[in-house]
Amino acid sequence: MVRKIRQAAVIGAGTMGTGIAALLAGIGVNTLLLDILPPDLKDAEKNDPIARNRIAKAGLDRAFMSYPPVFRHPKDTARITIGNMDDDLEKLKGCDWIIEAVIENLEIKQDLFNRIEALRKADAIVSTNTSGIPLKKISESLSRDFKMHFLGTHFFNPVRYMTLLEIIPGEDTRPEIIDFMANFGERILGKGIVKAKDTPNFIGNRIGVYGIAKAMQLMMEDGLSIPEVDALFGPNLGRPKTAMFKTADLVGLDVLGHVAANTYELIADDEDRDGFLVPEFITRMVDQNLLGKKTNAGFYKTELTPEFKKVRKVIDPATLEYYEYNRSEFPCLAEAKKTESLSDKIRAIVYGEDRGARFAWKAIASSLIYAAKRIPEISNTILEIDQAMKWGFNFEMGPFELWDAIGLEESIHRMEADGFPIPEPVKQMATSGNGRFYKSENNKFFYYDFKDAEYKEEPATPNIITLNRLKSGKKLVKTCPSASLIDLDDGVFCCEFHTKMNTINREIIDFLHDAFEYVDQNGIGVVIGNQTSGLPGTFSAGGDLAYMAGLAQQGKFSEMESFLKDAQMGMLKARYSYFPMVTAPYGLALGGGCEICLSSDRIVAHADLNMGLVEFGVGLLPAGAGCLNLWRKVLNSIPESIQEIDLAKFFIPTFMSIAMAKVSTSAADARANGFLGPADKIISNRDHLIAEAKKEVIRLVETGYSPPVKSRIRVMGQAAQGMVKAEIHNMLNGNFISEYDAFIAEKIAYVMSGGDVRDNSEVEEEVILTLERETFIELWKQEKTQARVEHMLKTGKPLRN
Repeated sequence: MVRKIRQAAVIGAGTMGTGIAALLAGIGVNTLLLDILPPDLKDAEKNDPIARNRIAKAGLDRAFMSYPPVFRHPKDTARITIGNMDDDLEKLKGCDWIIEAVIENLEIKQDLFNRIEALRKADAIVSTNTSGIPLKKISESLSRDFKMHFLGTHFFNPVRYMTLLEIIPGEDTRPEIIDFMANFGERILGKGIVKAKDTPNFIGNRIGVYGIAKAMQLMMEDGLSIPEVDALFGPNLGRPKTAMFKTADLVGLDVLGHVAANTYELIADDEDRDGFLVPEFITRMVDQNLLGKKTNAGFYKTELTPEFKKVRKVIDPATLEYYEYNRSEFPCLAEAKKTESLSDKIRAIVYGEDRGARFAWKAIASSLIYAAKRIPEISNTILEIDQAMKWGFNFEMGPFELWDAIGLEESIHRMEADGFPIPEPVKQMATSGNGRFYKSENNKFFYYDFKDAEYKEEPATPNIITLNRLKSGKKLVKTCPSASLIDLDDGVFCCEFHTKMNTINREIIDFLHDAFEYVDQNGIGVVIGNQTSGLPGTFSAGGDLAYMAGLAQQGKFSEMESFLKDAQMGMLKARYSYFPMVTAPYGLALGGGCEICLSSDRIVAHADLNMGLVEFGVGLLPAGAGCLNLWRKVLNSIPESIQEIDLAKFFIPTFMSIAMAKVSTSAADARANGFLGPADKIISNRDHLIAEAKKEVIRLVETGYSPPVKSRIRVMGQAAQGMVKAEIHNMLNGNFISEYDAFIAEKIAYVMSGGDVRDNSEVEEEVILTLERETFIELWKQEKTQARVEHMLKTGKPLRN
């Protein structure tokens, strides 16, 4: 029998339960979402299904309205059926996977699983999302057959965006169930799978919450402020921009406090359990409902002045009063900013001499030592801990990778000098001459195993290609400061951008020309892709706006025109070359980044894709073949069986996508807006993107790839321009747009419709490309466009003038 998940149930419609339900619905699984019967039902409501299901309905409604969006597409809600545990538990009989996500109360969970056992079909998988209650206690009264199909599936919140999924076997869980769920979680749900042991709070929260709580204790001891800690524990240490306290606000102080307290109670034999005791002021904050984002006030809050100006404030731990704060600076941060690599930035901070550096050193040293001590208690190797921290907390480096970055021998000397107890396995490792936790030899990668005191090869991951590893393993073909060409083997190459936010500059355009020549001579195809950390990540934020602004300020419009033409011709060259080009976008794929995708033969997109042609927001239009290729993609998606085509039904939505600078909320949304075609693929796991794009190149070649035939483009001409002008007139009269918005919109319609031609004409693609370039430069010459660009560069926000 081939096991499949067609029907699932999630019991518990809180934040976590609805997040899991939304994720399942997004991958096509019909999902039953249940919660308790409302305890306050009135007599008149007792036979009303709507009233009886209102708790599950309220949870689903909150999820639907949440931001960032829980659902990848609004239509996904159609796959979710709500109910309550009194009326609808019988429906569990048809479910392939039942997930419990109710309150962390052992008695409640045990009672629920006893009821589930009486209803589940024989081969159904049942899992708990608990993190604080041992699986052994939850399932102790259940049958052996139930236990064989029972496991922990611990998602991290927000479920859609956080990569980590901890899989926890019970004592009796069948190995094939664990293997199936790990494969399903990685391949279908798109999660990074870490197999954990049934220990308190597993791996991610055990290590992560210790690091947070310990740093808070040290902050109070050393007299640092909350903004000072966040300034240190941000991107310069490979952490998210939300750093420590802003992240805690997002999680919720009640959740953080509960996990810390729960762990403390359950780890009586942990010699460092006191590290989970959060400072007393946090308990007072929870008592006063200062829980973070969910209550609009936590460690930070935002207030509005009478003039509607936002003022950001931070709490004073001593008084619980909020005050305005400025950017925190330390000499170690200034030194970190001078460096390029993350390792150098980290070293600049932890080996600095100022008070901020000393605090950071103590906090990091404590976390590294704690992680080493937890092997083999919570995991057998360093791999699981590093992966859990990167996937679950969005760190760029796990603890042992970070330890390598600061230098094992150097850090041990300082730890010993400062009185830190070094774990014995780490001491033995260092004294044996093993100076790193990770190493590579002959394109193979190894990790140090404490148990056997030797290096072991990392397990093969055929679905994951790591570009940085290929570059370090002599697979780098050519490079420049802005881009690299990497050999993926089998005749496929990857062109990777590595500018800030992967913006496209002149150097990248020139590099693409050279890269395509190399691929044409030496390979079978090319992938355009990169790998950045963080959520949602950035495939490419578009053209280098500052570069274009500099050309405009100097009046170098001929140089601007040359840049645009080279960019357009580069994309056309790839389109008509005798090798396929596949793009692998994820996260932000905006402006020029979107245009590169539209130029490719295929797009293999991550499910969480924010794609759009956003040039309108700065007073411009797409001029890297974006107008041409979006219109062409929409036309190509129309089935050939349709004889009579009303082009207006396709033109207006396509025009509006550009004129409203629409950005998709997901890859499914991008497909609905015409940016992805029927042949393009959507995959759930971002780590699989490059490998899947490579496979797509090979598939195209093996099925007899030949470049598309160059042909004329059907356009709507003056008829489309007339329709757009009428609509713009209505929007102007309703004060929905400014006069300059209307001016730009008419320019976009003129370009997309082919210029001064009749309705239903066919034009050469060069006609639209020329119109793109001419109109782009014309708009750059307008003062209002220049003002919009200047405002965007200064504030990161659009200006409506």
